[in-house]
Amino acid sequence: MTTLVSTTDTLTRDALAVLQPGFLGTTAPDWLLRRLGEGLSSVGLFGRNIASPDQLAALTERLRAERDDVLVAIDEEGGDVTRLEVRHGSSFPGNYALGAVDDVDLTRAVARELGRRLAECGVNLNWAPSADVNSNQDNPVIGVRSFGAVPALVARHTAAYVEGLQSAGVAACTKHFPGHGDTSVDSHHAMPRIDVDLDTVHARDLLPFRAAIAAGSKSVMSAHILLPALDPDRPATLSPQILTGLLREELGFQGPIVTDGMEMRAIASAYGIERGSVLAIAAGADAICVGGGLADEETVLRLRDALVAAVRNGELPEERLADAAARVRGLADWTRRVRGASEPGADSQEGTAPGTATIAPDPEIGLVAARRAVRVTGGAEPLTEAPYVAAFTPVANIAVGDETPWGVAAELGRLLPGTRTGSYGGAGEAGTDPAALAGELLAAAGDRTIVAVVRDAHRHHWMSEALDAVLAARPGTVVVEMGVNEAEPRGALHIATHGAARVCGRAAAEVITGRRE
Repeated sequence: MTTLVSTTDTLTRDALAVLQPGFLGTTAPDWLLRRLGEGLSSVGLFGRNIASPDQLAALTERLRAERDDVLVAIDEEGGDVTRLEVRHGSSFPGNYALGAVDDVDLTRAVARELGRRLAECGVNLNWAPSADVNSNQDNPVIGVRSFGAVPALVARHTAAYVEGLQSAGVAACTKHFPGHGDTSVDSHHAMPRIDVDLDTVHARDLLPFRAAIAAGSKSVMSAHILLPALDPDRPATLSPQILTGLLREELGFQGPIVTDGMEMRAIASAYGIERGSVLAIAAGADAICVGGGLADEETVLRLRDALVAAVRNGELPEERLADAAARVRGLADWTRRVRGASEPGADSQEGTAPGTATIAPDPEIGLVAARRAVRVTGGAEPLTEAPYVAAFTPVANIAVGDETPWGVAAELGRLLPGTRTGSYGGAGEAGTDPAALAGELLAAAGDRTIVAVVRDAHRHHWMSEALDAVLAARPGTVVVEMGVNEAEPRGALHIATHGAARVCGRAAAEVITGRRE
């Protein structure tokens, strides 16, 4: 049963209820358990909180021992953005690969299996899918997280993903409203601005969100972007015109609206997290996501107190905060009912969310999808001797992070023992001399066949130029593109995986060697 401390007043409980904070470590700290008892309704998990499925299940069980309807949220997109498998790479390809296959039944099945695994570990809210139309191919933060650049394709796969995820009893949080695809700035670092007319917004960016709402997405996440066609003054997360006027009133979405991380610089640098959180709730948001970077009790107390003070000084209507808290609790109640329906002997009445008990595991679906997403140009005899794998490594964006391994070296090493590898670029890429890099690579490779692994080669001139130099010297080089496949295919054999998940690396290694195990 939910426990609430009797000395905590209604206003304070409501302020706690709208927060979705993170924490450090793989066990729940005492301060977090105490705040759950006082009214906190949600907890956000990141890669730092997860060591294994068993550990995660024990963690969520401990949280529910304090509050049985707690929302346990995670940023698990699959593909490049994984928290469940942060240390060894995802078993599922990401959205770009699924969009390349363009089989909505496959997308639905992948999301269902991902949801089943989350639910099995006690996670009931996933900050996914990304419904952004990646219309700007230089986008530094969306890219392979999007199903693609065609609005209708993104819309149908967004809907299928929502349906699959929620059929496993895990609430979807479709993001980043009203669309982060046409940006050249990462909102983790600064405020992106999208200068397009209203007709373009509706025809392109909003189409997938309409599809997600029609599919029953339980929540929607806002974007920290400035879209002057809708609001010339405030970013979407803080805009009444966008959150209330557009999302609530025009599109008819009635579930909770979750903000993107409030410590991201697009908000924190311009407004501060306390002021930003008050403005977000006032604009129509219902839940404040914070914890990716600020993951301590002090942050929770600062935001709680800022919301309470805003109500008491008249800046934030008390009924708006109460409405936000009620929407969050309503979602928590849905997840609890679904969990109850999944228990042995229960009769589910949830329709689109029968619970995990009725879902058979489909452990190979991610690999099946990754294999289907591979596109091959050119031809070469399968490799039978251990190659040299050169990973051209750009700086990872914050959403992806640099903890998760990627590439094909590990999978090629399993198929061809003795495979060697080296990494080129990375943190020093801004000052990289492409010719020197190519010379270093060629010397390290010796007489081995080179497998050059790139990621968004079209966006990184140093990478493209170094690759050209390598190909000029060694035209038999195999090229594997694991990012957005916009550059012209090159190499004796060019393999586009449409993502850098572990299963994408395995699918590429199978093509290179002509072997499956």
